[in-house]
Amino acid sequence: SKAMLIHTLSKSNCEFSKRKISQLLDETMKLIRKEVKKNKKFIIDIWNILSKISKARTGRNPQTGESIQIKASKSVGFKPAKAFKAALK
Repeated sequence: SKAMLIHTLSKSNCEFSKRKISQLLDETMKLIRKEVKKNKKFIIDIWNILSKISKARTGRNPQTGESIQIKASKSVGFKPAKAFKAALK
């Protein structure tokens, strides 16, 4: 959670207060959202954040078996960077 991350960072020889760490995290998230919206991706050393678009399609209601139309939608996907995956081996 965000609170756990703030607590951990504040304990790890960090010179920033919990309030300042929270502000930095908020600004970082704003930047990531802005870049994903603008460029459809945000890439850093640890992970890649990508914008995904699913097309409208026909689906089935699992309870009745009836055909339904599913609207197009947008979502966000996370993919670990190659360097990060290699470090886990």
